[in-house]
Amino acid sequence: MATVRKRTLPSGKVVWQADYRDGSGARRSKQFTLKKEADAFLVQARGEVARGVHVADSASITVKEAAAIWLKRGDADGLEASTLSAYEQHVRLHILPLIGARKLSALSAPAIEAFKDELLQTRSRAMVKRVLTSLSGIISEAQRVGLAAHNPMTAVRVKISKREAERPEMPTKAELRALLKGVSEKWKPLIWTAVFTGLRGSELRGLTWDHVDLDAGIIKVRQRASLSNKIGPPKSAAGNRDVPLSPTLVKALKAWKKVCPKGDMNLVFPNGKGNVEYHQNILNRCFFPLQISLGISNKTADVDEDGQPIMAAKYGLHALRHAAAALFIEQKMSPKKVQTLMGHSSIQVTYDLYGYLFDAIDEDRADVDAIASRLIPA
Repeated sequence: MATVRKRTLPSGKVVWQADYRDGSGARRSKQFTLKKEADAFLVQARGEVARGVHVADSASITVKEAAAIWLKRGDADGLEASTLSAYEQHVRLHILPLIGARKLSALSAPAIEAFKDELLQTRSRAMVKRVLTSLSGIISEAQRVGLAAHNPMTAVRVKISKREAERPEMPTKAELRALLKGVSEKWKPLIWTAVFTGLRGSELRGLTWDHVDLDAGIIKVRQRASLSNKIGPPKSAAGNRDVPLSPTLVKALKAWKKVCPKGDMNLVFPNGKGNVEYHQNILNRCFFPLQISLGISNKTADVDEDGQPIMAAKYGLHALRHAAAALFIEQKMSPKKVQTLMGHSSIQVTYDLYGYLFDAIDEDRADVDAIASRLIPA
C-alpha cells in the first residue's frame, strides 16, 4: 500500500517518506523535506507504475551509462561516422563533466534548466541547443528500453535570436564565379554539380549514372557514400528526391560521361580506378588547392621556409551546398521547394538554416537555368 509518513532520522532530521511498491512488487521509498513534495511524488510514481514505466531511484542508471547505450545504438543503426563523432563530443565535452554522474531519475525539468544555464555561461546558444538535443536523445533511448519513466527535456527550450543564430558559411557570388571558372576539367563536373544541385558530398560520391537522367535533366538521389566509402541510403527518408539539372550542367555531364573512369559501381564521380572517391581526397586534391590558387583563403599561424604565411582554404565542400540553397532562394523558390530539393527532413531545418534569406515568397518560380547563366556567361 502506498503511503506518506513522517520520519525522524538518527541525525534528528525530520523527513516525509513516500512508501510504495514498483511494478515488480518490490518495496520502494523516497524521502522529502516537505509533505506536499512526498504526496506529489507518490501520485506520479503510482501513475507510472500503473502504466508500466516507473523506474525507482535505486534502479536508475546514470547519465554516463545512458549516454553509452545511446551512442552504441547510434552505431548499430548505421549513423554517419561524422554524426556519431559529433554526438560523442557532445557527451564527452559537455554532458559528462557536468551531469554524467547523475541518475536519470534525478533529471527533472528544473535540474535540466540548471544544466542549461550552466552551459550557457561558457558555450554559445547554438552549441547548447545541440547538446540539449543530444541529451534528449539519450533520455529517449533510455525510456525506449525501460530505463527512464519520462523525458523531462520536452519542457526545456533554448531560444536563439536571429542576431545570435549561426549562419552557414558559403562563398560569395564573386567567389562562386571564380571557382566555377577556375576549376580544372577533371574536377569541373563535380564542383559544378555541387553548386547547381545542392547535393551533399556523400550523395555526390555515391551517385551512379543509373540515377542520372540526362535526357530528362534530373538527378535521382537514392544513395550516398559514407566517410568510409560504404554505400547506403540517404541521410533520411527526405533524402530520396529528384533534383533538376540546368541545360548547362546537362551539357557538362554529357561530356564528362564520355571520359569518366569506368568501374563496376558505375559511379559519376569515382576515383581513377572507378571506385568511391574519399571525401578528403576531394578536399586535398581539388577543393582546397583550387581555393588557395584563386586567393579564396585565409592566413594560418604557420609560415613556410621563406617566412611567408601558409594559406588555408576558406570553405569546406559543404559550403557549396549552402551556396546552392541560397541560389534557389534567390530564384524565388518557395521554402517547401527548397526543403525538397535540399532533402531536409523537415521545413524547420530549412528555416533554421536559411530563414534569413527568405523574403515572403508566395510563388515558386523555379528556373535552374537562370541560376547557371548568372554565374557562367555564355
